Amino acid sequence: MTSRFLIAFSALLMIPAAASAALSPPERRMLATVDAEQARTLAMLERWVNQNSGSHNLAGVEAVGRMVRAELEPLGFTVRWVPLPQTGRAGHLIATHKGAAGRKRLLLIGHLDTVFELDSPFQRWERKGDKGHGPGAADDKGGVAVMIAALRAMHAAGTLRGANVEVVLTGDEEDSGTPLELARADLVAAGKRADAALDFEGLAQDNGLDMGSIARRGVLDWTLKVSGRSAHSSGVFSASAGFGANYELARIMDSFRRELTEVNLTYNVGLVAGGTTAKLDKDEVRAEVTGKTNIIAAQAIARGDLRAIEPEQLDRAMAKMRAIVAASLPGAKAEIDFGDGGYPPMPPTPGNQALLDRLNLVNRDLGLAAMAPLDPLKRGAGDISFVARDVDGLIGLGPSSSGDHTPEEAVDIPSIFKQAKRAAILMGRLAAERR
Repeated sequence: MTSRFLIAFSALLMIPAAASAALSPPERRMLATVDAEQARTLAMLERWVNQNSGSHNLAGVEAVGRMVRAELEPLGFTVRWVPLPQTGRAGHLIATHKGAAGRKRLLLIGHLDTVFELDSPFQRWERKGDKGHGPGAADDKGGVAVMIAALRAMHAAGTLRGANVEVVLTGDEEDSGTPLELARADLVAAGKRADAALDFEGLAQDNGLDMGSIARRGVLDWTLKVSGRSAHSSGVFSASAGFGANYELARIMDSFRRELTEVNLTYNVGLVAGGTTAKLDKDEVRAEVTGKTNIIAAQAIARGDLRAIEPEQLDRAMAKMRAIVAASLPGAKAEIDFGDGGYPPMPPTPGNQALLDRLNLVNRDLGLAAMAPLDPLKRGAGDISFVARDVDGLIGLGPSSSGDHTPEEAVDIPSIFKQAKRAAILMGRLAAERR
């Protein structure tokens, strides 16, 4: 059998043929289009993956944006590129499809960048059976591929014609530019215009079951800087020399571990450096340290993140962290900075649950199992959170995968087509509703 036939056969196994009886003729046409275009969709994804678009590779991010533009414009979208040199990042792609007046307006969210920069050895697409390995093969070029496949299916079936759809693909989701208010201003504005937001990052699975995601925790980066008295190590702990920067840093980290515990709250320490001198690089992802065993550390630095399900939970955690930092050991002092706001939380809401209920009607009509809500601890932060206060949202319309953010990243290829079918039918039904 040819590889193309194998892909189609695998995808058909995922959606029972008998389910088509519950679908309208345009919906059956959408399923057929997704299957017929499997090879096209994979070739498109391969081209995108082979173009590096690390968040700091501004030209690469814009190049992927041009590729996606070429997919959207033939479907009737008006596409614009929003450059954001003020934020230190490439910018965003925003596309608008104007449909019938009075119908619901959909916001589709994804991103063009990856965590793999130009100096990464992980640069190319490689097919291994039903797995597609490559930088961004899943996160989030695979998600954007699902989006395009679904929109093409809607176009072929005529369900896109009357649909009001806005697509926002950010160029800096993996490492957002600053100030964040400017970097996400266009996305926030799009959320205020929308009636439903659909996030095309990866499908969550738990114990082999597809899950629905209706909440994700916010994330806030923090930087801790500690200073102590530099002196000979023989005087450590004395009244004159004190404890030094490293012991103070250790005290603070351990106090965070013991005192911050709450359900749905996590607090990670991702980078630590301490010695006679300790200095972060300009991107704050590397540290340069000097020191000797017989010198009390004078400088220490730690960076990490804080994740919470509600703004009030973030506020409580930050207050506790500030109090811990203020209670310094003798001879040391510290200060903590929480950056410029971070990613806000997306709490579970009745509106979000209602969207998942709509998706489960699609699952029923496709003969697929219903999707239960995912524990938000199992989902990272994302761009949809910036619109969560203004519009109901659903997360995880992209494909399933493994190894995201590592050189083992691999997209499950059959899931691309299953997710495109789910998304096409869900979007077609939502877009046909009155506001």
